[in-house]
Parts: sequence; structure tokens; C-alpha cells
Amino acid sequence: MLTALDTFFESMAWPMTPPPAYGAFHILYTLIGFALCGILAWKLRNVGEKAFHWILFSVGTVLIISEVFKQFFYYFVMMDNRYAWGDFPFQLCSIPMYLCVTAPWLKNPRVQRGMYSFMVLYNLLGGAISFAEPSGLLHGHWFLTIHALVWHMLLVFIGLFICFSRRGGNQMGDYRSATCAFLALSVVAFALNCFVQFGLGENMNMFFVGPGNSPLAVFSLFSEWFGWYVNTFIYLFAVCLGAYLIFLLIYYLQNKELPRKKKQLVNQ
Repeated sequence: MLTALDTFFESMAWPMTPPPAYGAFHILYTLIGFALCGILAWKLRNVGEKAFHWILFSVGTVLIISEVFKQFFYYFVMMDNRYAWGDFPFQLCSIPMYLCVTAPWLKNPRVQRGMYSFMVLYNLLGGAISFAEPSGLLHGHWFLTIHALVWHMLLVFIGLFICFSRRGGNQMGDYRSATCAFLALSVVAFALNCFVQFGLGENMNMFFVGPGNSPLAVFSLFSEWFGWYVNTFIYLFAVCLGAYLIFLLIYYLQNKELPRKKKQLVNQ
């Protein structure tokens, strides 16, 4: 069985020269992908509750299946039959995989809305920033590059879809609940990192909160200058601030749109 899997994933290991960051392919894919995500999310914004749930569940299922393939690919191809702890699926951009298949079926509307708000404010931020700093998207294998590009574009779609449907991320309490979830997940990620690093002797830096230097642009410099522990607080503050700016934009646009609709109704 393992030999057959090894052979199968080795057959998928097509090498490629990674496209350059901010080259024609990167820019076109980002612009066209964002436009298509925005148009599709807008078209679907008024679907019923049942359809909304199934769309999220379907996207989450696609993410899970593709992640399973990626884990096997790393194990057999990239790591020579060793598990790649550094690619354990618990990064910020991995969380929608779990939320999309669980949140739609929850009976508690408050918890459900908190999950939706998290995907709007934090995962939309993570997906969008990945295209601004694409080093984690462009790999030396076709499979990994396609997986990363499609994955993060789906995060953009999920965030916009929930945002346009007004099921999360647009009320004053949404930012608070989403941020509490982000900080709680960061604590879990830090505990996992410590367990793997000190207990198993492997490198792992989920959510890039340490203990270990961040590989992210700018934050890697902070890690080198001040230590990973100082960078962790800077990083968490920066992510929370970015999510807050997204929230303010959504809140402003929503409250700008409502008076316009009321005026149109009065004129009718």
C-alpha cells in the first residue's frame, strides 16, 4: 500500500521554475482571481440559508481533500517518508478548512456568527496578504504551486461570500468575537509549537508565534533584532490591526449603503 502511494505521489512531482513574484503570471492571476471571487460572491449573496450552508460545506470539503493530498505529497516527495511537522495544517490560513465544514451545522447562532466573522476578518486578510507577499505560494513543484494559489484564492472567496451575505464581520461585536477566536487559536498554536519543538525535536511554527523566528517578510527582521518573543506580540498586534481595518471598511460601506437604500424607497 505504501509503495503504491509512494509511486503515485512521485508521479505527481512535476518540477517547475517558480514564477517570479510580481511577474506577469502573479499579477494577472491575482487580479483576475480577485475579480472572479468578488463577482461570484456578490451573485451568491442572497442565496437561502440551506444553499449558503452547502456552499460553505462544499468549499470546506474541497479544502480538506486537497490538504490530505498535500500532506501525502510532502511525506512521500518532499520529506522522503518523514512527516513534515512544519506543514502541519494549523496555520491561520488552514482554519477555514475546519470552520467551513462545522460552522454551517452549529445550532448556537452566536458561535456560528463568530466563526463566520473570523473567516471574513482574519482569513480574508490572510488570503489577500498571501498574494501581496507570495513567497509561500510559488513553489518548485506544479502541485504545490497550484494548491497554494487555489487555496488562498478560495479564502478570498469565502471571506467575500460571507461578507456580502452579511452573516458575519459587519456588526460591532463581530470584530471582538473574531479577535477572541484568533487569540485563542494563537495560544493553541503556540502550545503545539512547543510540544513539537521541545517534545519531538522537530521544527514547527504554527501561526508564526514561536518559539522560533518568523519566516514572514518584515517580521523575520523583528525576530532577528528583538527575539521571537517580542516579534510575536508585534505580529499579533499587526494582524489584529489589519482585521480591524477590514472591519471598519465593511462597517463604513454598509452604513453608507443603508441610507441610500432608504432614500430610494422614500422616492418610490
